[in-house]
Amino acid sequence: MRIYTLAKKLGIDSKELMEKLKELNFPVKSHMSSVDDDTAEIIRHEVEDLKRKEIERNVIEVDFPISVKDLAVKLGKKPSEILKVLMSKGKFVTINNALDEDTASGVAYFYKTTLKKKAKYEDKVFKTDSSKMIKRAPVVTLMGHIDHGKTSILDYIRRSKIADKETGGITQHIGAYRIESPKGGITFIDTPGHEAFTAMRARGANATDIVVLVVAADEGVKPQTVEAIDHAKATNAPIIVAINKIDKSNADIDMVKQGLSRYELVPEDWGGKTVVVGVSAKTGKGIDELLDMIILQAEIMELKASYEQPAVGVVIEARLSRGRGPVIAALVQQGVLKKGDVCVSNVFWGKIKALHNDRGKTVDKAYPSYPVEVIGLNGLPSPGDRIFVVPNEKKAKEIVSRRKEEEKVKTVSSAHVRLVDLHKKIEEDKLKQLKLILKADVGGTLEAVEESLRKFSSDEIKINFIHKGVGLINYSDVLLAEVSDAVIAGFKVNIEPQAKEYARKKGIEVRVYHIVYELINDVKSALEGLFEPQIKRIFVGRARVKEVFKLSKAGVIAGCAVEKGKIMRAKPCDLIRDNEIVTKSTITSLKRFKDDVREVGEGMECGIGIDYGDIKPGDYIDVFLEEKIERKL
Repeated sequence: MRIYTLAKKLGIDSKELMEKLKELNFPVKSHMSSVDDDTAEIIRHEVEDLKRKEIERNVIEVDFPISVKDLAVKLGKKPSEILKVLMSKGKFVTINNALDEDTASGVAYFYKTTLKKKAKYEDKVFKTDSSKMIKRAPVVTLMGHIDHGKTSILDYIRRSKIADKETGGITQHIGAYRIESPKGGITFIDTPGHEAFTAMRARGANATDIVVLVVAADEGVKPQTVEAIDHAKATNAPIIVAINKIDKSNADIDMVKQGLSRYELVPEDWGGKTVVVGVSAKTGKGIDELLDMIILQAEIMELKASYEQPAVGVVIEARLSRGRGPVIAALVQQGVLKKGDVCVSNVFWGKIKALHNDRGKTVDKAYPSYPVEVIGLNGLPSPGDRIFVVPNEKKAKEIVSRRKEEEKVKTVSSAHVRLVDLHKKIEEDKLKQLKLILKADVGGTLEAVEESLRKFSSDEIKINFIHKGVGLINYSDVLLAEVSDAVIAGFKVNIEPQAKEYARKKGIEVRVYHIVYELINDVKSALEGLFEPQIKRIFVGRARVKEVFKLSKAGVIAGCAVEKGKIMRAKPCDLIRDNEIVTKSTITSLKRFKDDVREVGEGMECGIGIDYGDIKPGDYIDVFLEEKIERKL
């Protein structure tokens, strides 16, 4: 049996098993090394025993990444000793090199120490106290085909809902603006396209509460509309549909609704759950109803924010301005952002010199769901980056310094799901669906491949087609894969250079196939990893309960005689009474007289402890071995 196979059965990774084997004096060279079945059984017992009896390790809190020099100080060792341990693991570094979490933890394990990741300041800031939250306005993004009137709707809303007499009029554009309707305020994020919207999502920003999908009444659902739908669904935000251009003579609202229904956006008047509003950006018809629907959806969502915690927001745009330096357009999400606050965003920081609202007016503070222009940072963060307030400049410099170090050692190769790594991700995340973006050269091929793949879905597992389309794999596809943790499979298509570079940078694997069976087989193999493995139980032994002892420390112990096979510690067991299973448990303790033992053979007596208190004389305890059997499609 290979080491990696044994590790999988024991529920630990190969590296950890090899470390344990060295402690047990079992020499192994790599995870591909083999052991015979008898040795594997011994190792299994020893490792399980070691896992139970492992000594209490010293726990140290550290920041990652950590330099060899600093790690040596934390562990109370000389840097040269740390370097030797690293060399034994095949890593050749200097004392000033930074180590990532896995590498540093491996060194600490060698010294019987566990490294605990020190909580970051921003992790605390990003958490909100739900008891201190009050109602806030919704944040809305309009998406859709470039020619379907998204910008026209936004312009009409701005003209009609923002008074020209206000200072600055409506000329100020900071990527977002706030309007007041009779029923409440709404903040609109004005992104140039769904790619920009998803790019923000890719950086961890969840700025949008509601998506308004704009579809032209005279053209209906177009390929770019479908892309927008898929990007909107990836946010899990409610979608309201605005059918624009209803004033046109060739408007066909039913045609649009039919097209929407094909993508699971069934209108309410057709028996579905999607709110659909007909509007005209030209005449203004339906705009007030659209705003009412947004407010109604926001009330259902019960949107709230804290006004008391340190301010946190998201960057919408960033640009350099002559005479003012870096200018950041941000949306406040929690807390109140004030002039004079010290802020951090990405690897930049600064003290806020000035704040301007979306009308260009200077303000002293900005509240949740309000867009604001921030001047004072020493660099340009990216759209989607968080911006947050820190106590002072010292803390800001400390956070930025740590982030720069993290950037140096950051590895992106394992950041996203790959077909070949899917088994591992399934085990970690308990994934039950394969998220897939599928592209093909022609529509007929796309439909045929999709149909072939859908046949693999069952009650237990399924393929979730995040997006499918005809043509090149583009930047938009890769962004969508990043935010939804999907894999991209293309058939007889190329990938755009920009998309290829971004995928390489972010560690997103894009697979292109020229033989359809290879694509189908790869996806099939990935899906097989979604199955819960079959558990095969192998009877090991039976013990009859003769007496029951209730001990203050050990709990209930059953004095037993082994009648068949053997009883093994840490193995699954059934407690049987009158030929019926009372409970399923595990042998938690096994004693022979006063000694802890791993197993007791037939004809011998022993004390057995299980995780169950109601044991009676005359009961039987059956013990089993369990094997996981991988299932196939």
